[in-house]
Amino acid sequence: MRRILSIDGGGIKGAFPASFLAAVEDSIEDRIADHFDLIVGTSTGGIVALGLGLGLSATDILRFYEDSGPKVFGGNRILRGIRRLGVSKYENVPLRTALEDVFAEKKLGESSKRLVIPSLNLENGEVYIYKTAHHPRLERDYREKAVDVALATSAAPTFLPTHRSATGVPLIDGGVWANNPVGLAVVEAIGVLGWPRESLRVLSLGCTSEPLGIGRGRSRGLGLGYWATRITELFMAAQSSSSTGTAYVLVNHDDVLRVDPRVPRGRFGLDVHREIESLRGLGHSEARNALPKVRRMFIDEGPAEAFEAYKTVTPTTSTEDSDATH
Repeated sequence: MRRILSIDGGGIKGAFPASFLAAVEDSIEDRIADHFDLIVGTSTGGIVALGLGLGLSATDILRFYEDSGPKVFGGNRILRGIRRLGVSKYENVPLRTALEDVFAEKKLGESSKRLVIPSLNLENGEVYIYKTAHHPRLERDYREKAVDVALATSAAPTFLPTHRSATGVPLIDGGVWANNPVGLAVVEAIGVLGWPRESLRVLSLGCTSEPLGIGRGRSRGLGLGYWATRITELFMAAQSSSSTGTAYVLVNHDDVLRVDPRVPRGRFGLDVHREIESLRGLGHSEARNALPKVRRMFIDEGPAEAFEAYKTVTPTTSTEDSDATH
């Protein structure tokens, strides 16, 4: 059996999946990451995935959101509104500082888990997916700093600036094409890793969802003035539905557990840090309900097999790369 963890994007709402996983960890008295063979995360989910792969507990990651959220998404609301007219709503310096405090100089190749972290290349419009060296052809990403990977996958347009990689590639949030990455995760497992589809079990964590606010657009031919503030929401909902549907088709429907509670419109926001406590509570509540199924599908068979990468890096402080001999 191969177990996959997929985590959606959602800004500060990443506190929800972090809380869900922390509650599961507390119940099983073991690191949740140790029970998965592949972890895929977009944007805030990418930060959670990186943390899990680089040895943090889910409780540590939840604390990161609680401590850093107000700093990353803080400041004067009026000034933020003025800034958003011409430049991104927030600077990425507070986020970079928070990530450096957690990841320091660690690199993607130091992950103990196979990781897939999507972004988008603005130079050519092509998807840009960071991956650990879990296949022989994956020869470069393992050298990337975890901080840079996190900044790339979370550079949400209008909210945070475009991230320039060390080689000069302009990258933005993977959420523009894979905010719900569960379909990508299953394709990676089957198409790249060659795992039999019947061997897969998938835990897909959202960051809460809301009813569509389309209103009159359901029945009238309205123009740009109406759709300008609604089209992103529509695209995101469609992408999530398509991604989940892909997973259900490629894997036995009963082997995919999707946890993404529906909440009232406007209940949570991508950058509303004052609701972190409520997101934490919701995560614990959902974990309490899902725990029997989570145990049966992902925990009871024990830890996953150790991941041996095709290429590794010298841990943490050294910048020298060393090829593993596998």
